[in-house]
Amino acid sequence: MRILLKLCVDWGIDSMDKLKLQWKIFGFMLGFCALLLGILWIFQTVFLSDMYKLVRKVEIDKAITLVEKNITNPKLPDILYELELTKEIIVMPTRDFTPPPVRPAPIRPNHKEPENITKTQEFILQDGNKIHLTFHAMVTPVDATVSTLQMQLYIITGIMVLLATLLAIIISKHISNPIEQINQSAKVLAKGNYETEFHGSGFLEIKELSDTLNAAAIELSKVEQLRRELIANISHDLRTPLAFIYSYAEMMHDFPHEVTSEQSQIIMDEAKRLTSLVNDMLDISSLEAGMTKLNKEKYNLTESLGKTINRISKLVRNDGFDLIFEHNEDVCLFADEVKITQAFYNLLLNAITYSGDEKTVIVRQNIKENMVRIQVIDYGEGISQNDLPYIWERYYKIDKKHKRPKIGTGLGLSIVKKIIELHDGKYGVESEVGKGSIFWFELELE
Repeated sequence: MRILLKLCVDWGIDSMDKLKLQWKIFGFMLGFCALLLGILWIFQTVFLSDMYKLVRKVEIDKAITLVEKNITNPKLPDILYELELTKEIIVMPTRDFTPPPVRPAPIRPNHKEPENITKTQEFILQDGNKIHLTFHAMVTPVDATVSTLQMQLYIITGIMVLLATLLAIIISKHISNPIEQINQSAKVLAKGNYETEFHGSGFLEIKELSDTLNAAAIELSKVEQLRRELIANISHDLRTPLAFIYSYAEMMHDFPHEVTSEQSQIIMDEAKRLTSLVNDMLDISSLEAGMTKLNKEKYNLTESLGKTINRISKLVRNDGFDLIFEHNEDVCLFADEVKITQAFYNLLLNAITYSGDEKTVIVRQNIKENMVRIQVIDYGEGISQNDLPYIWERYYKIDKKHKRPKIGTGLGLSIVKKIIELHDGKYGVESEVGKGSIFWFELELE
């Protein structure tokens, strides 16, 4: 039995999930209309008599309060007359009071005689004497009224069902049509057509959903374009060293007695380049996945930067590059030395790659309040204002033709961004086309 009940519940849920929004709204509207009609029928038929008696009792209580306030008022007879005229409540002294005669009605089956509601109240007069007044209200049978109301309710029910059905159809279509259009566009987007547009109207939430999906489609289009560029760029970076390695290895195989140290060095350099590329890609994946943990400790930042600059200077000196380190004092920092060095290393290699004919790179250390700023300055090509907001993004390339870096892999800026963010620091770039760039990051001193 439990299994059967569970199957019925699951089937009902599945059936509701398979219903279109239009029909769900239609059903809810009709259900709400039926509920209102049911409440109206109950109160206008079943509880009409009881509610009528309750109202008459409330009117008697109000009449008692009114008389009590005006018991010494000379106009009390007028007030009593007004009660009898408007509320059909007769007020008389108790000892003299007799209910008004009721005209006998013809005998009919199931006929109910009129009921009387009587209530006696004691009042204190101005001279201190007490008087007892009886308030009498006749309750007229409501059978004929109920029959009339039932006839009216039949007509009202028919009109309301018709109007509710029309209204439910109109509202359900008005709400569901924009959502169905967005759903169709979303299916097109899911197939990889990122040029699709979402048009939502009628409601603020649907308009906001449409705008959000349009923004998502644009971003997905960018990601897809960046993915293609990444594959092309990495393929280029992989193909060139692999071609070098294969060609020199083939030469060494064919002419083993003519192998030189330069040929071996080329193979080792290209293999090192491949290793750097793979390591950078693994670093990006690890940083973005949140798998990298910082090993913070206090160390001399100035000394660490100087060692990195000296090491890179030896590698690029033969190419005519001049690396200058400007600083006034040593700075100690509580951070992950390995990661900060990696971020600085990537900025330095980026500056060398795009330094242009000047071949001069300046590293400047400045201290302001409790922050230290490291600037890497080159006088090369510069970056256009349109590209500046995107250069830190993953896979982004300013040069769409893909320029092979002199040193490094060309994937370093996204690594810099992630490392500085992990240290709760700030980063940025100032650049002008033809005048060079200033890449910088700031870290808090402790």
